[in-house]
Amino acid sequence: MTFSKVYRVVGLMSGTSLDGIDLVYVEFRKEESWNYKLLQTTTIPYTQQWHEELSSLHLKPLEYIRNIESKYSKLLAHHINKFINENRLTPNLISSHGHTIWHQPENRITLQIGDGHILQAMTKTPIVCDFRSLDVSLGGQGAPLVPIGDQLLFGEYSYCLNLGGFSNLSFSKDGKRRAFDICPANMALNHYAKKEGQAFDEKGQMARSGRLIPTLLDKLNALDYYQLKLPKSLGKEWFEAVFLPVVEAYERPSKDVLRTLSEHIAIQIGNICVGGTTLVTGGGVHNSFLMQLIQSNSDSHFEIPKAKLVDYKEALIFGLLGVLNLRGEVNCLASVTGASRDSVGGVHFY
Repeated sequence: MTFSKVYRVVGLMSGTSLDGIDLVYVEFRKEESWNYKLLQTTTIPYTQQWHEELSSLHLKPLEYIRNIESKYSKLLAHHINKFINENRLTPNLISSHGHTIWHQPENRITLQIGDGHILQAMTKTPIVCDFRSLDVSLGGQGAPLVPIGDQLLFGEYSYCLNLGGFSNLSFSKDGKRRAFDICPANMALNHYAKKEGQAFDEKGQMARSGRLIPTLLDKLNALDYYQLKLPKSLGKEWFEAVFLPVVEAYERPSKDVLRTLSEHIAIQIGNICVGGTTLVTGGGVHNSFLMQLIQSNSDSHFEIPKAKLVDYKEALIFGLLGVLNLRGEVNCLASVTGASRDSVGGVHFY
């Protein structure tokens, strides 16, 4: 398969916070460096049924998961086709992250559902997906994958911070890109907002009205994960087995827990972002109270870009990862994941 130096790509991302399916239509151009134009974006919220299905799917047997994957792949393809047709788009590639069900790199297991065969058959467009498996098989964390995009598209920043289900960061040090998951973010905050009947804590208003729980804050900050050396990454399994039990031991009002969780997130980010300028994106940027706490815990300058980039940077970068795959160029960095070598991650279907 050959392409010109201009690539028109639909990128898809479904994150751990289960906000929905992010779709972007982006044009990449390779000259002396990579440039992009983010032309069209949308988010398809999950129905309650799909939210419940995906949130518990990691607990189900493999046969059940494969059955749901088939249905989920058809859902993705339906929304891709609708996105393309309604906006009269002309992509020559679809690059899909899928939705993570298992991520246990220590056991060399990772699974992102979204079957490339089904996607290609229904969209009739080349597909690249399954970006994490090769790196995990090479002994890597399989995450994070966005840092190569940070390096190629946003390399002028000291740090690139994403506030998604987990907060994660990438930066350059000693001539190499480094990155890791910092701590739970929206996954934890949304969990407690839902206890109050809210999908999320709008602008951090509940957290702002709460009172800090100092002993809980101390216990969270003392979790073993924060002392581990790089590379390291987090998954839903760790959140449920390690993080959540510490929080749930405190029978306090949700607003107090949210206040304490917000402070914890800000402290962990502040421990890492020291000086320079930090580009910050992801759904957590809309939580103005959280952003206030983050800035007060760090001497870095946090720059918030235009709204489209805030909400769709990860989907945009997965579009780029697909392009790099088709060009046979490295899109997964061993310096980030700890794998035995850099690799060209992803499987293509055409």
